[in-house]
Amino acid sequence: MPYSICTVANAPIRNSSTHTSEMLSQLLFGEVVEILTTKGRLWVKVRTCDDNFVGWVDASQVHSIEEDLLETYLHDFAFVLDFFQPIHAGNSFIPLTIGSRLPRFDGMQFSVNGQKLTFSGRAVFPKDIQADSEMLVKLAKKYINTPYLWGGRSAMGIDGDGFVQIVTRMLNIRMPREADAQINLGENVAFVEQAEPGDIAFFENKRGRIVHSGFVLEDQKIIHAYGKVRLDRLDHYGIFNENDQRYTHRLRIIKRILAPSEKKIIHEPPISKRELNQMQLNLK
Repeated sequence: MPYSICTVANAPIRNSSTHTSEMLSQLLFGEVVEILTTKGRLWVKVRTCDDNFVGWVDASQVHSIEEDLLETYLHDFAFVLDFFQPIHAGNSFIPLTIGSRLPRFDGMQFSVNGQKLTFSGRAVFPKDIQADSEMLVKLAKKYINTPYLWGGRSAMGIDGDGFVQIVTRMLNIRMPREADAQINLGENVAFVEQAEPGDIAFFENKRGRIVHSGFVLEDQKIIHAYGKVRLDRLDHYGIFNENDQRYTHRLRIIKRILAPSEKKIIHEPPISKRELNQMQLNLK
């Protein structure tokens, strides 16, 4: 099957081949898809190469990839780290958001299907990223106040599952698009008090279906997309919105996808024989 690359800031992935159809997700600039079928010249049904998400995309928002360059586009790229930063395409600009990809980037320039492009912002190659909780929290906090958008995955609008997916993807962790599939990754954390920054909390609706996810922060806080990307209080019951003075999401489970942080080991001096005898006396 042929493959294509997203060549706009973000391209809606829709439920059917019409612009009035529900937006299920988004492609960001530089992301690669497999073309499953076409509908005339206007629409293509695609499967995303990162997470196998399927939907319809406007054919003008993706560009076919030369077969011999497919592996290069899939693996040789840098992530954009600036919240907003344009790329120069001749005399015009293409606005990019954090998490977009720069294929075959040399630190200043790259090309997509023969078109030379220039990027002067901050970018990082996946091999150079330190996948730890500090970096995850730093990336997540860049999105604070980003408006909620159903199906969104960009700094111009994002939903809860997309927020978790795009932040972890920049740490080379491939997460499914939806929370009810994301929950299958990682190790269980037994109690909220044992959670560490970077752990992912999952929340259920009244029917027990997983419908929301977010990142645990220090001091039992959570960062998640609800109305906007925001910080709220997290406890054993769920997310408590202090502005509304109510719980908005019911906690199901917390999962750890990163290696646990190293705990400082305190070596106590050995107990003397005299101290041991005194302890034994006190227990009598």
